[in-house]
Amino acid sequence: MARKTFDIATRHPDYRGKPTNGGALDIEVLNEFLARSAQMTEVAQLIRQGITAGDLQTPPLDDDEDLDDYSAPEGRLLMSRHKRRERNKGLRRKKIVTVLNQGGALACEACGFDFEAVYGDRGSGYIECHHVVPLHEAGEGRTRLSDLALICANCHRMIHRCAPWPTPKELRRLIQTRRSTVPRIPDQQSPEATHPATDGG
Repeated sequence: MARKTFDIATRHPDYRGKPTNGGALDIEVLNEFLARSAQMTEVAQLIRQGITAGDLQTPPLDDDEDLDDYSAPEGRLLMSRHKRRERNKGLRRKKIVTVLNQGGALACEACGFDFEAVYGDRGSGYIECHHVVPLHEAGEGRTRLSDLALICANCHRMIHRCAPWPTPKELRRLIQTRRSTVPRIPDQQSPEATHPATDGG
């Protein structure tokens, strides 16, 4: 957030330093801000006051609040603009074919989960593909198959949950440590049994 704010600030007409690598959208945001500077200043003051007073904190749920029938509005159509790193969708397919041709299984390199073993035909040939070095760090360039790891949806989510992102090998060591030190509850559903079916990198 601080980096993006600085990107926008360097586009201000009064800024005398070297601009950062922001884009056209940063200029658009700045122009919108400058067009309503008084209103933006007032909003900023209200946000600061809310943080100081604690008004912007999420209030804890009352113990007697009934959550069985809780509802919240959803479903509106929204339009958004954002930048993202280009991805070559063919790399995932080539990675899977290479692993299978080498006699390997489509099992998660972190936890060992195999979609076909659990879901049968529905899970056949499915696994997610992860860039071991994130594209936002690697930048523009060529990606080799050795730069990719096949991982399940749960492990993929755990890697991307917060920085610093662990590599699949680091996550595997964490999982192995947990498995060897934390006793399993017999009736507890294993985390491998519920995977969100999401593709990403």
